[in-house]
Amino acid sequence: MIKEVFLTPFQKFVKVEGLGGILLLLATILALAWANSPYGDLYNEIWQYDIGIATETFEFKKPLILWINDGLMAIFFFLIGLEIKRELMIGELNTPKKIAFPLVGALGGMIIPVAFFLTINQNPDTTHGWGIPMATDIAFSLAILNVLGKRVPLSLKVFLTAFAIVDDIGAVLVIAIFYSGTINITLLLIAIGLLLIGYLMSYKGYYSRFLTFFMGIIIWFLFLKSGIHPTVAGIMLAFVVPIRQKVDNTTFIDHLEEVFNDLKKASNLKKPILSSEQIHLIDDLNDWSHRFQSPLQHLEHNLHGWVAYIIIPIFAFANAGVNVTGSSHIDMALAINIIICLVLGKGIGVSLIVFLAKKIKLIDVPNDISFKQIIGVSFLAGIGFTMAIFIASLAFESSLEYVDSAKIGILIGSLISAVIGFTILRMSASETVSPDSD
Repeated sequence: MIKEVFLTPFQKFVKVEGLGGILLLLATILALAWANSPYGDLYNEIWQYDIGIATETFEFKKPLILWINDGLMAIFFFLIGLEIKRELMIGELNTPKKIAFPLVGALGGMIIPVAFFLTINQNPDTTHGWGIPMATDIAFSLAILNVLGKRVPLSLKVFLTAFAIVDDIGAVLVIAIFYSGTINITLLLIAIGLLLIGYLMSYKGYYSRFLTFFMGIIIWFLFLKSGIHPTVAGIMLAFVVPIRQKVDNTTFIDHLEEVFNDLKKASNLKKPILSSEQIHLIDDLNDWSHRFQSPLQHLEHNLHGWVAYIIIPIFAFANAGVNVTGSSHIDMALAINIIICLVLGKGIGVSLIVFLAKKIKLIDVPNDISFKQIIGVSFLAGIGFTMAIFIASLAFESSLEYVDSAKIGILIGSLISAVIGFTILRMSASETVSPDSD
């Protein structure tokens, strides 16, 4: 029962994220190759091309790169919001005991890198980038764990996923508070009012995918124009989606048996079409299937592939293209700072805080996870790719030099973290697993 209810869906989630990490890597390589090719100028021109609506009285245009970072990424954050709500209500973050282990790891993985950044940084102009090394890229990190297969316990993957989600919560709060513009209170209050209506409807059991979609567009636009980064709207809108089913398991199965028996008795036209009686029963079955599904789970399941396989690779393709060979304006101090924060800040931060918390019996670490594996995962947490690049684009939006410098630091730091983390985990696996194990 546990395997069917939890492990199998989680393993599917890990598989999607793992393949998504591979596509993310391919998109990054392609972007870097194009940006450093003779056609590098074309790469930059495409993303700066204005797209939008323009009339005599109204104009709403944005560069393509901002449609991706502000628009498509809002869907990514919406999915994160769904995952956070699920974990808080019924998952790995729904009790103090469950949340303690990943929460402690996430706090260490956020506080120590930020402390490293502010300590090392000597340039007042780059201080605003302190939030860059905070978050962990779950797609890349889980992709590496997947390469190790059964050599690492599933509980280690659960830990990595849970503390990456806590990391994301921290990153979202940082974006909302520190990386938003001048706030238009009136527009923000209207957006919050719409969200409160959505929350109330969800609480009362009223939910419509179409209404949520159109409400989401309006709220996204209001957040954009209010000065709060619109991706925050994605997170907040996710909590409008209810997790409760409209019918319980027993009621659905009883009705399913009725429909099954009625279908056996229904008239059959003996043609490749259904009779009116069969159509009525199938429509009834579809309606009951829709009511039986958790709206949040159904939406999360449908969005996951789109985000992992399309939206995040597009984001990487649009943002990872840094002209390394032709640029003479790279701030190496900033790049090196970010590398140190991602590699050592995460590697030391996560493992040290977890070690101390375990020593004082603040948390319980699963028996099948060794401390060496925690160190390995701590370095994997230094893969900050997606969220780190996103925060860099917000922190230094007025300085292309600093954005490119930060991206170089993120790419190199993430690569070093991945190699160190994989090596440690591979060594720890060889110590506990026989060589012929897969």
